[in-house]
Amino acid sequence: MQILITGPTGFIGGHLRARLRAGGHALVLASRRAPAELDANERWLPLDFAALPPAASLAPQLEGIDVAVNAVGIFREGAVQTFDTVHARGPIAFFEACVAARVKRIVQVSALGADAEAASRFHLSKRAADEALLASGIEAVVAQPSLVFGADGASSRLFLMAATLPLLPLPAGGRQRVQPIHIDDLTEALAALCERRVARTGRAVLVGAEALPIVDYLQTLRRSLGLGPAATFALPAFMGDAAARLVDATTPHAFALEAWAMLRRGNEGPVETTRELLGRAPRAPAAFVAPGQAAGLRIQAQIAWLLPVLRFSIAAVWIATGIVSFGVYPAADSFALLERAGVPAALRPLALYGAAALDLALGVASLLMRRRRWLWLAQIALILGYTAIITARLPEFWLHPYGPVLKNLPMLAALWLLLELDRREATRP
Repeated sequence: MQILITGPTGFIGGHLRARLRAGGHALVLASRRAPAELDANERWLPLDFAALPPAASLAPQLEGIDVAVNAVGIFREGAVQTFDTVHARGPIAFFEACVAARVKRIVQVSALGADAEAASRFHLSKRAADEALLASGIEAVVAQPSLVFGADGASSRLFLMAATLPLLPLPAGGRQRVQPIHIDDLTEALAALCERRVARTGRAVLVGAEALPIVDYLQTLRRSLGLGPAATFALPAFMGDAAARLVDATTPHAFALEAWAMLRRGNEGPVETTRELLGRAPRAPAAFVAPGQAAGLRIQAQIAWLLPVLRFSIAAVWIATGIVSFGVYPAADSFALLERAGVPAALRPLALYGAAALDLALGVASLLMRRRRWLWLAQIALILGYTAIITARLPEFWLHPYGPVLKNLPMLAALWLLLELDRREATRP
């Protein structure tokens, strides 16, 4: 079969592409940018839902397509990539072109919750495209997956990170119910819809084997990662509201308040359709993490929250040092140290207060800047410079019982770690 996939480089689209390619299908990959690599049985079709040509212009490029799968989706809006554009107007125009090109079947990857009770912009935009497709007269299936688990999924990384915290803070007690489906099960179910292995049109709810409260889901993930049960504490629901409002107010194009409302609504449904498409029961959350994956995923999840803790700690050292140098520590004693270090009297105030201002600036930058590689290098260079001066002019500090200079060594090691991890992030494809 010749199958077109929109969003072939995304989380769901990428997994579906690999599954259909392994099944021997010829694939047309429709996306804004060309995939990094194309197999002999694949070709790229430039397609941008934010700037889609009229159906009459696009239809000739879709001729010969047996099945079109729309796997495009975003969970955070941008200036151009909005929910309305990416989830509603773009797909509706694409469906019209498919009808004009006589594509035999369309599979729309929607979301569980995009129904008559939908309230969030995410669900409402998905629902608009779903209803337009089902009313178009073409043979179509609207797949409605629940929360999807996959090691390379953004939401999965968030849940894994939360699961590894030593103490689990749970807004509203973590009683919200979810029924997560593993990405491999979802991919297989979508492949069955593409290949018509099960005769089905209309809406298809795709969920995992078990619905459970989020607190139980997190504890299950912990066990899968080789960790013991974590202590939990319940946060009032209003604190979840307040935190979400703060994120929305301070982060451009954030979606926190609506995402929190979606989570409180719950995300579960009947499992019969998924079982029918798979020919077996979908896997339960306890089987999401393969034994061979556990150690690697655990380390990645722990690093996700330990690195911010490390950055905050380093920032706190610089900020506290700057504040202390500005007057908490007696200026006369600081000037005496500068004199012993060989700083001329006229330059001592500049050296003291200039260094204090620099320390404060480095601390604030460590908290606020997103690209920090040059910042870690600057801090390493500054600490090495301070250490060289102290070694040359005040060598007795190496033997001080509180170890004021020796403590530079773990500070340098921490900065080196942050530098290497930022370098790896910057070169990731």
